[in-house]
Amino acid sequence: MAKEQSEVEVEGGRVSTRRRSSTAERRSSMAGNRMTYAGTLRSYSFCTEMSSGKLFGKDLSEYDEVDVDALLEQLSPEELELLAGDVDPDDSLVPPSERCGYKCVKESTGPLDRKQLIDHINDQAINEPDRPELVPYVPGTVRGKKWVAPPPPEPEDPEDPIANQVEVDLNEEFNSVLEIASEDEIVDLAAILGFHSMMNQDQYHASLLNKERPVGVGWGGITKATKFKPLPAEPPNDTDPEESIKRLKNDDPKFKELNLNNIRKMSDEQLGRLFGALETNNQLETLSMANTGINDRHLDHLTSALLQNNTLRTLNLETNNITPTGVVRVMESLNKMHSVEEVRLANQQQSVLGNKIEMQLTNLIEENPTLLRVGIHFEFNDARNRVSRQLQKNLDTSCINVTMLQAHETSVMSHETSVMSHETSVMSHETSVMSLDSYCDVITSVWHVYIA
Repeated sequence: MAKEQSEVEVEGGRVSTRRRSSTAERRSSMAGNRMTYAGTLRSYSFCTEMSSGKLFGKDLSEYDEVDVDALLEQLSPEELELLAGDVDPDDSLVPPSERCGYKCVKESTGPLDRKQLIDHINDQAINEPDRPELVPYVPGTVRGKKWVAPPPPEPEDPEDPIANQVEVDLNEEFNSVLEIASEDEIVDLAAILGFHSMMNQDQYHASLLNKERPVGVGWGGITKATKFKPLPAEPPNDTDPEESIKRLKNDDPKFKELNLNNIRKMSDEQLGRLFGALETNNQLETLSMANTGINDRHLDHLTSALLQNNTLRTLNLETNNITPTGVVRVMESLNKMHSVEEVRLANQQQSVLGNKIEMQLTNLIEENPTLLRVGIHFEFNDARNRVSRQLQKNLDTSCINVTMLQAHETSVMSHETSVMSHETSVMSHETSVMSLDSYCDVITSVWHVYIA
């Protein structure tokens, strides 16, 4: 068996190694090439016949009965190689090495070594001499044709009134109306028709809102930007945390709302005492602690307070550093006393909760019959729909309870009214009895006087 050789082919930027087989293998390869070329010629002749039946102006109908396989059998390997160089079959089943006319005849250099290949390319680029210039460089001499910039376009005369006019064909009736129309009427008409480019912003909004036209702004006027009216800065929160903790511990009956928003100077020890006082407080109804720097290390005291407090109605913990698991812990603590009606936990440090956390929060909200408003951003539609349905259900139940309570109070008031009317009738009866007794006493005294 002859010694096998290999050669390197570059195909589309890739380097592949192909063996050069022995004579027997080459013969079998030639037979395969004959079949490939035959199929290619058949498909090519069939496509040509279907299209026009001519090739380079020659009629191909006389070659329809020619046996392509017989012709290929008569060709030598060298002739097949020449034919392979001339024919480029467009067949994806044929290997790229067989479709390409280039055949590599170099010796194999072994497996691909990327570093060695890059070094060889760099060395070849450095050592290969530059191509000689057709016209040698001479300092101060222009080689070839010098590029000359085209002349700039002539600007149109902006003061030419004829160039700025737009011709519009209108009938005589419209012409007569537009000639006598004032500028304000034309602006109103343009605003109605939606011609925004014919007017400025102030004119358009003044026409829509039926306001007076801006003074000094005509067709050629320039709309100035509306002056920015800065809002006054929000005053800092002057609530004293220590005073608030004292009032919570003393259970002040007038202390119904505590606002500690934007107070970030509270220490962990102060927050612990604040939540400890909230645990035993029975008067506070609203607690707002947005942007106060609360994180998961403060949740032990907070959840303990929420598990014991039964008077809190609103809890605001927005814009803090509570993690998604911490949000779940807060919602779990609200499901014991069922007293909180509104909770806000949005805009935490981790804005995306994730599907698992959202499903846990959804289940906790569905188990709470008193929540009416929840300030949490849900990313998934399933969680949003389920939470909205539960909140609507809780709101309907709350309205029914309020209606029943009002009806009960009305019945109690009517009962009290009937009792009061009964007492009034009894008092009037007693008054009538007393008046009758006094009348009898008067008659008796008159009788005694008459007898005497």
